[in-house]
Amino acid sequence: MTPKLYAELAGWWPIFSAPADYAEEAAFVRALFGDDVRTVLELGSGGGNNASHLRAHFELTLVDVSPGMLAVSRRLNPECEHVEGDMRSVRLGRAFDGVFVHDAVMYMTEAGELRQAIETAFVHLRAGGTAVFVPDCVRETFAPSTKHGGHDGDERALRYLQWTYDPDPTDTTYVVDYAVLLREADGSVTVEHDRHVNGLFSREEWRGLLEDGGFRVSSVTDPWTREVFIGAKPA
Repeated sequence: MTPKLYAELAGWWPIFSAPADYAEEAAFVRALFGDDVRTVLELGSGGGNNASHLRAHFELTLVDVSPGMLAVSRRLNPECEHVEGDMRSVRLGRAFDGVFVHDAVMYMTEAGELRQAIETAFVHLRAGGTAVFVPDCVRETFAPSTKHGGHDGDERALRYLQWTYDPDPTDTTYVVDYAVLLREADGSVTVEHDRHVNGLFSREEWRGLLEDGGFRVSSVTDPWTREVFIGAKPA
């Protein structure tokens, strides 16, 4: 099932997760690509929060499976090309200097799906190009957690509680449940429950799938202690 945040609640995304909060992360990703990258394909671009910072440095093509999230991103990033498509199967018929896959890759819940997303990244890279994958966690770094957030908009406001846990450590998924409070301009408040099922793979599985996909693989730890995988397409 498509999470509500990417469907009927997509219009609330800018105050669920504000673009301004992504400046530091986008700067880190930009540095990973280096100075020779001009064109970048983002797979699973969502509401375009990273793109709102990266567009100053790259010519971006943004792909997402959710029409609602693409509509949000088009308002935020009108100068960027937007394409509706699934990272497991989309084929644009052209190559880019870089491919960026942020936390949308967490919705690949089986190894076969992750393999397909990696293949999509590989076929859209020019020889010598770089792909950057930023999963929220690998199996070795996963930890249950409870967080909260949200923002005030011009008229509406949103707050949420995020509860992350793994009900079955023997499979390749974990669960993120959100309790979301939505306050309308008239002051009325409603509550939504939204469940997200994410994929969970070991460091070795990630590296093996990337290598099988044709990449030379390295990794770095980002300022938020996430393991970021960098795939270089051989020249």
